[in-house]
Amino acid sequence: MKNIRILSIQDISCVGQCSLTVALPILSALGIETAILPTALLSTHTGGFKGFTFLDLQEELPKIHAHWQKEGISFEGVYTGYLGSQKDVAIALEIARGETNKGPFFVDPAFGDHGSLYYGFDETYVKAMRSLAEQADFLLPNLTEAYALLGLPYNPNPNEDEIKDLCSKLHDLGAKTIVLKGVGPKGQTGIVVSSNGRFESYSHPRIPQDFHGTGDVFASVFVAASLQGLCPIEAGKLACDFVCKAIEATMNDPTHTYGVKFEPLLGELAMQLKELAK
Repeated sequence: MKNIRILSIQDISCVGQCSLTVALPILSALGIETAILPTALLSTHTGGFKGFTFLDLQEELPKIHAHWQKEGISFEGVYTGYLGSQKDVAIALEIARGETNKGPFFVDPAFGDHGSLYYGFDETYVKAMRSLAEQADFLLPNLTEAYALLGLPYNPNPNEDEIKDLCSKLHDLGAKTIVLKGVGPKGQTGIVVSSNGRFESYSHPRIPQDFHGTGDVFASVFVAASLQGLCPIEAGKLACDFVCKAIEATMNDPTHTYGVKFEPLLGELAMQLKELAK
């Protein structure tokens, strides 16, 4: 596999399997040297925990970036996830489209699901996030985020023509490759990939149970697989299958309510990617 260094810009939740706590181990296990730019430090993630602490790091981000520029540090890709504020969005865009980044820009909007925005987000933040979508080489929204980015009412069950129209409008914003998550025939879920005039899909039986952080797991596997040379649909398939395995490994443990047990599965995933990337 290729020797690649990427920068991931997200928050750190000290406990809870999401954001950088997920991205860093997955990217590293899949052969990607991973630098991080943490936008905030939280005691836990915001889903399922009460009274969490939050330390905003946005004042430190420009200083870190300036130091990298002084040292001539660069990356072969930038991957953004949960950012948290409009200032974080602006800094992420500056880095991703500046001289620091020598590779593709991956954007996981990470601001909502099931028709609602996550805690602390509003329409102003969604508008700021559009600036990232406009510049994304790879945009990885779920249905909620896709509709919100376009300012359209949420539809939980779009048909194929509506999905194609949704992807077309996201391309019109400027995103080059769209990976739309959480779509599929009745009783199934999966992805649709729209890129270079091609429209491909992959689905699997829907698991009737939700877990925190599965979008972050998907995005991290997709980013690593893409950087290792897989085409978008193959990277998406690998990520979908891995998320399913992680959910299946977790769903019979009622004490594990803060994410999925992906760590024991990383060895097998790394071997899979190594074979696919040959």
